[in-house]
Amino acid sequence: MNTALLDNVFWHALTGAQAALSAGTTRVRRYARGFSPIVAFAQPQAPDFDALRPYCDVGEAFYVADWSGPVPMGWQLHAEATMHRMVWDAGLPAEEPIEALPLGPEHAAQALQLATLTKPGPFALRTIELGRYWGVFESEGEGARLMAMAGERAHAGTLREISGVCTHPDFQGRGLARRLMLKLLREELQRGETPFLHVMRSNAAAHGLYLRMGFRDHAEPVVRVLANQ
Repeated sequence: MNTALLDNVFWHALTGAQAALSAGTTRVRRYARGFSPIVAFAQPQAPDFDALRPYCDVGEAFYVADWSGPVPMGWQLHAEATMHRMVWDAGLPAEEPIEALPLGPEHAAQALQLATLTKPGPFALRTIELGRYWGVFESEGEGARLMAMAGERAHAGTLREISGVCTHPDFQGRGLARRLMLKLLREELQRGETPFLHVMRSNAAAHGLYLRMGFRDHAEPVVRVLANQ
């Protein structure tokens, strides 16, 4: 595993495998509009917010990780916390069958609705295009409710982020999200990739679950939400 990639993983994703889905310069990049509102800097402790301004709208808010310096003029800090950056540290997990469907553009609105309700992290209408997404539906056919989902977001080198893991409150307690994660983990490991994920430090229950599954803590970076004024 390349630790240097993991330490500034969104920058390496936005300038590498996902460069075509991003916008910016050699100093700052963001996922393109419609994807997850995430920004990354070439030098996180010396961020060039002036270079970012032409690539964002007034009032647009972004998640920024790995940076804890003073907030520059013209930007407003909306939130600040820390999160665990975790990387897979086990073998191929056992398969736990689950009836899941791959999510495509026709499911984008449902996925966004579920993410808006459950708040698994920065999510937008086209986020499910960043990687493989799986969902479990209440029933088949048009109008079937999306009960749970999990997918892939950042892709840097052989690192693949598991993200968007969430379950509708009406269907929690069935292990749906965990089994979807296991499905993704097996797929990534069989492709020779290294899974990683982020979980907020305040979410002790999820952090404990991921440790038991086979992830280990790599770092605890700051994450901020800032808006362009």
